Amino acid sequence: MNYLIILFVFILMEAATWLIHKYIMHGLLWVLHKDHHDHSNIGKLEKNDYFFVIFALPTIILMYYGSLADFNHLFYIGLGIMLYGIAYFFVHDIFIHQRIKCFSKTKNPYFLAIRRAHKQHHKHTNKHNGECFGFLYVPIKYFKMYFNSPK
Repeated sequence: MNYLIILFVFILMEAATWLIHKYIMHGLLWVLHKDHHDHSNIGKLEKNDYFFVIFALPTIILMYYGSLADFNHLFYIGLGIMLYGIAYFFVHDIFIHQRIKCFSKTKNPYFLAIRRAHKQHHKHTNKHNGECFGFLYVPIKYFKMYFNSPK
């Protein structure tokens, strides 16, 4: 049952990420997310990196209290969120933005579509008129763009 909780939460995090990204990061907390789009930061870190801490706190709290209660469902909810966060770090920060230079050459259509969708998201340098606020779900049009582009 615990594996199902982890899987369900991991999948649910995609919808949560879309909502948080569109309405909070491109809304109320745009002041923290702006430098991720316009690259106005100085140095390797961005104000946007504060979101790591913001999103880690509920995970830590859930896992802590879940572990105190004999590893109840709260622990596994936190674990699902944490695993999504790890996937986010590897795909978004390392693969897409190349903050660590590796995995830059791929021919995998799914990963190419993720990268293309994210580039479409970043072509908007203000908080309005954005697209592709999700992370792992890629609209089919980005697969079509990849398959229909000249090689």
